[in-house]
Amino acid sequence: MLQKSRCLRNLIPSSSFASLPKISVFYASGAASSVQEALEPSPYSGSDDENGDIDWDNLGFGIKQTDYMYVTKSTCDGVFEQGQLSRFGNIELNPSAGVLNYGQGLFEGTKAFRREDGRLFLFRPDQNAIRMQFGADRMCMHSPSIDQFVDAVKQTALANRRWIPPPGKGSLYIRPLLIGSGPILGLAPAPEYTFLVFASPVGNYFKEGLSSLNLYIEDEFHRATRGGAGGVKSISNYSPVLKALTRAKGRGFSDVIFLDSVYKKNLEEATSCNVFVVKGNHISTPPINGNILPGVTRKTVIDIARDHGYQVEERTVPVEELLDGDEVFCTGTAVGVLPVGSIAYKGKRVEYKTDSRLVSRDLYSTLTGLQSGVIEDKKGWLLEVE
Repeated sequence: MLQKSRCLRNLIPSSSFASLPKISVFYASGAASSVQEALEPSPYSGSDDENGDIDWDNLGFGIKQTDYMYVTKSTCDGVFEQGQLSRFGNIELNPSAGVLNYGQGLFEGTKAFRREDGRLFLFRPDQNAIRMQFGADRMCMHSPSIDQFVDAVKQTALANRRWIPPPGKGSLYIRPLLIGSGPILGLAPAPEYTFLVFASPVGNYFKEGLSSLNLYIEDEFHRATRGGAGGVKSISNYSPVLKALTRAKGRGFSDVIFLDSVYKKNLEEATSCNVFVVKGNHISTPPINGNILPGVTRKTVIDIARDHGYQVEERTVPVEELLDGDEVFCTGTAVGVLPVGSIAYKGKRVEYKTDSRLVSRDLYSTLTGLQSGVIEDKKGWLLEVE
């Protein structure tokens, strides 16, 4: 049983990302496979050359079934057992699982990259582990340790290495999941938790590729509110934005920007990324105040921008300031760093510069240079998979 003190203790400030001190589930590896067979560990035996007929130039961002996933479960005392790799496949859940009935679940997203010399690297997976721990504390869930998390991501990347695209063609998107898989009927934390990791090769998140985005400011629906869970990567934060997103895409927009739910005038974030505003040498972005997700790419870009001499402020950004910016760009693990070409708000459309001298292009070039090894990693952000 989850200790009450874990659920009630004061949360750490999300901007600090400080470290915080079951799966009645069966794994099916295919329709014809038995539950017992799926529970058996499957040692990795593939090679880099066995990648089938993948069209690396047209990956897009969608699920492509890879070979293996990593799975472990928590014991009664909240400790996660040593995980194992199993063939990628369906999972079976009790109908009363906490994740199905009460949305008790979190997910993360990170990537593995292949360099020109064939070496494989992860980018700051420890930050995803810390964010999952923070989210688990908010959602009253057991969570794996940072070392367990990072090791699981490494194992998943290595086991699926043949699916990591060639340099410049994309990356292996890795999705860690933490779900309340134990059965529960009354509203309470699940008695058991499953931690699993799967992966898929991906290209660009938006259909525009690396071209500028066209965004719509949503003034009817809201993504988060004060005291809610907008600052954690809970699965329950994402379905509610689909109404606004679907409507915006139907009108030809790339994504939606949400405003705060109290004053309805301050910038928060888009459905899948954080937002930055550039004015001269100043870069502004909303603060981590519990309403927006503390993105790993956001944090990285802030550090890179300051290293490049930009004055970066994390503060409240009124919508008028967003519309008056010289440049606007978005950041996220899935999207990278992308410029915004235009924003529509209350029937008006504001266009931004999209030439080659963009601040976002400068930051993107540095970020990808670090990930590809072209730029030396002096901060210890990269982790080799070997």
